[in-house]
Amino acid sequence: MSAKTKFLVTVIIFAIASLSLNSAAFAADQGNALDGYKIQPGDVLSVSVWKEEDLTGEVIVRPDGQISFPLVGEARAAGDTIENLRQLITERLKKYIPDPVVTVSVRQLSGNTVYVIGKVNRPGVFPIVRDVDVMQALSLAGGTSTYASLNNIKILRRENGKLRAIPFEYGDVEKGKHLEQNIILQAGDVVVVP
Repeated sequence: MSAKTKFLVTVIIFAIASLSLNSAAFAADQGNALDGYKIQPGDVLSVSVWKEEDLTGEVIVRPDGQISFPLVGEARAAGDTIENLRQLITERLKKYIPDPVVTVSVRQLSGNTVYVIGKVNRPGVFPIVRDVDVMQALSLAGGTSTYASLNNIKILRRENGKLRAIPFEYGDVEKGKHLEQNIILQAGDVVVVP
């Protein structure tokens, strides 16, 4: 084998090894992102019980936070993690099936959304799979338009059935001041850019 061929083989091996490590790191990051994910109303979940074809299907988390599943009945899902819901379903199925093997996964993150409206380039609904702050949400919406009132932005958040407005002054955050305003958005928050 010539020196050129050996060099080329070495470069290819290093490239493949690098891609494998990067892919593994990416997969681990994605897994970690959903480990602590809190289920939201509107999310679509896939639930399956090994060797029980009749106990396999998709369920939607209702606005009241509940799901319905055969033999389990009603179960609270919203605000809980996938692992906790899996354990709850497993415990309830033990009455009917010895040692059930239950798998729960998120099929669609429909409930974990934020809204950006007003004078932005692309107003709309944005699904979020990780923490997103106000500046990142504005970026998702394509940035603000020319005539936006940047220092009068509000975040509307519903807490305990009451709506409250959280002020956000873009100019301060842009200059690196009052960074505490750049809060992490919660599912259902609405960013209003007048």
